Amino acid sequence: MSELFVRSLAAVAMMLVAVAAAVVGGYSFAILVAAAATAIFYEWTRIARGWGLAWQVAGFVYALVPALALLWVRDRADHGLALLLWIFIVTWATDVGAYFVGRAFGRTKLAPSISPGKTVAGLYGGMAAATILAGGWALVTKLDVTLLVLAPLFALAAQGGDLFESWMKRRAGVKDSGDWLPGHGGLLDRLDGLVPVAILTALVQLAGLA
Repeated sequence: MSELFVRSLAAVAMMLVAVAAAVVGGYSFAILVAAAATAIFYEWTRIARGWGLAWQVAGFVYALVPALALLWVRDRADHGLALLLWIFIVTWATDVGAYFVGRAFGRTKLAPSISPGKTVAGLYGGMAAATILAGGWALVTKLDVTLLVLAPLFALAAQGGDLFESWMKRRAGVKDSGDWLPGHGGLLDRLDGLVPVAILTALVQLAGLA
């Protein structure tokens, strides 16, 4: 069984669980978000072990704030479910677009000292995929048109979140944040891009900009 197949199967399973919980909402979604936040904090503390108290506090904030943002978007924002799924689409499209475009066309390294596998082509591929898919979702569900402009910008933020976690792992001298997910590593390895997208989306909503 190829690594790509295992990786894809695990990714699809995680997406289905997340979408199902989001659609059901209520306690189902709250429990999933709480479990994810707990896992993120646990993996952060493993990576940042010995870095000092400030890093442990930062890890708590890093896990808590996007969790609160996701719960607020689902239950309090206008068109909460559609907007929550928009967050997921931006994050997932960025990951998938960056992975496949990077593999096919990547030549110039994006940040070789932090994450040697990432390329400039992958960055653009992720932004393009997020723009097309999340933009299309916004149009179909009649979300604010501002989200069409924000999709590529938030895709850029998602890849920034990915690079930040890669920098942490490189500093700690570890390959993955954990070994829970076949073909993916830890949960933080998969949710590092979701963190900034969730927070930024909630902030934009709170500011009345979208």
